[in-house]
Amino acid sequence: MDHAGGGRGTAVAPSRLGIGAAAVAVASAVTSAFGYLVPVLGARTLNASDLGALATVLAIAGIVAVPSMGLQIAVAVHRAKQPGATARRAGWLTAAACAALVAMLAPVADALLDVPAPVILLLAVYTGAIVPAGRWLGELQGDERFLRLALGMSVLAAGRYGGLSAGLLLGAGLTGSMLIGTATALLIPAVLPVLTRAVRGVRAGMTITARQVFTACSATLAMLVVSYADFLLARHLLPGHESGAYAVGTVLTKGAIWAPQVVTVLLLPRLAKGSRRALIVALGLVTASGTILVTASAVAGGLAFRFAGGENYVALGRYAPVFAATGALYALVFVLINAQVAAGAKWPSAPLWAGTGLLVVVAEFVVPHTLQAIMWCATGTALLILVATAVPTIARHRRARVPARTG
Repeated sequence: MDHAGGGRGTAVAPSRLGIGAAAVAVASAVTSAFGYLVPVLGARTLNASDLGALATVLAIAGIVAVPSMGLQIAVAVHRAKQPGATARRAGWLTAAACAALVAMLAPVADALLDVPAPVILLLAVYTGAIVPAGRWLGELQGDERFLRLALGMSVLAAGRYGGLSAGLLLGAGLTGSMLIGTATALLIPAVLPVLTRAVRGVRAGMTITARQVFTACSATLAMLVVSYADFLLARHLLPGHESGAYAVGTVLTKGAIWAPQVVTVLLLPRLAKGSRRALIVALGLVTASGTILVTASAVAGGLAFRFAGGENYVALGRYAPVFAATGALYALVFVLINAQVAAGAKWPSAPLWAGTGLLVVVAEFVVPHTLQAIMWCATGTALLILVATAVPTIARHRRARVPARTG
């Protein structure tokens, strides 16, 4: 049985945990591969302007659909602490809010971001289909049902990226690819509930609260906003060909961020139960992953840019370690933020929002509007946020280790 509750449930056997870890790792790899495939295909099938527009669409989708990840985190944490807790309407309400926010961009998207309004409206429907997945994935994650979770992650990845990839391969262009991608995404909320129907132990009166969902969503949204902020600034401040080149570099950043995602997925239920060892293990594994990726980028930067964007971007290979280092730093930040959410911190996203504001001010008004300047600003921001996030996490764990005085 791959089910495990909180303190009252049964622990996952080490052998099953290992199998589940492997399955989630494969599912994460599938998700990453699909995520890389879309911009890679876009770089080969679209002109520079449409490539930048596609990257902008993907950035907006990533930012606004982040509440799905926050919903998953909130449900997983709550369910790990209270086996059988439910989300019920939270997923659909969150999805409706996200879709509405995207639709509100339609009147200004063409002038502000050079993205056609019909594409934004399709993106709104696309987002609304993706967001509620967080509820079902969170239930599986909190129960440590990792085999089913891995299958659910694969379904989400296929629905999120499969249609877009098919549209680009068929030469449907930006709007046509978004239409196909949206139609495919609508299959996600029809398939994922099937995976959770066998979940037992649901208890009345233990529904997750709006505050729990809001805290996790705001933290996750802040994580994605800050990780995409440099690209959006590049799109705004740089000429079209340079912003397209920057978009290729951010593929490496996202790879370094999400490559160790499986670590947090597996250990979040343990973090929710206050395991200090789980936090140490997570930070160690993510640090190792980042070190490997940055080193590989330094050795084969040209190859990395060729793979990410094609032959025209090989000359930018010398910047590959910087983009990878930015992602590696944010990967560590994300572990710490998840640990704070699991521990019940009230404002875990504060350093992220402050860092985003600082990045915008510096990039807009202080440094030259060049690819190199924005790139280094992003790396410096990631380092500052890591320090600002680590300090309260360390302080919290030190306080937890001090026994309460009596008398």
